[in-house]
Amino acid sequence: MSALAMRFLEAQLAGDRHEALRVAMEDGIGKGASAEDVHLGIVAVSQREIGRLWQENRITVAEEHRATAISQLVLAHVFPHLEREKRLRCSVVVACVEGEDHDMAARIAADILDARGFDVAFLGANVPTSHLVKHLKQAPPDAVALSVTMSFHLSTLRAAVRAVREAMGDALPIVVGGEAVVGHPDLVEQLGVAVSRGTARDLAVTLQRLLRVEEARKDG
Repeated sequence: MSALAMRFLEAQLAGDRHEALRVAMEDGIGKGASAEDVHLGIVAVSQREIGRLWQENRITVAEEHRATAISQLVLAHVFPHLEREKRLRCSVVVACVEGEDHDMAARIAADILDARGFDVAFLGANVPTSHLVKHLKQAPPDAVALSVTMSFHLSTLRAAVRAVREAMGDALPIVVGGEAVVGHPDLVEQLGVAVSRGTARDLAVTLQRLLRVEEARKDG
């Protein structure tokens, strides 16, 4: 963890929104860090540590929620500073599966995909499968990215993928990511999906490959 990320984490744990924002905006972007680096190198790293502390019962649910709210505030301020690449004319729906309330990783992924040129519809946390399918039918995307953090939601992920496949067909690329999928390489074969086990940058590369974005750029 970098010194900036450590100071950001300390501000989160202290519940100091102003200090966290100062670290990101003044010590980060103000001193040459890119908005993408703040997203991935400060907020995402610190948020993972917050999650670990919560899982180990070293902080309370209230403290975890407070820290997450600080991250959300900072991301909202950093978002306008993201350098947006040329639009790809590729649309992606990003959503957390039904029951999954942890949407920070998905939110960061949506921001980075937007910066990389994708047209992103971010549906947020705990999206009921039936509502996800309804949205996809109303506005069919070029790809879907589903996030699941807690392992006990993997069965819901499987059900969501089956429902999307039934409604949209097998040709629609589906990428799944989040902490819960890291130890489950079998998901690729079981569900016929792509798995993103890295950062939002890795997700962007995966989607570019699936949608043949680089080929389209060359042809254009």
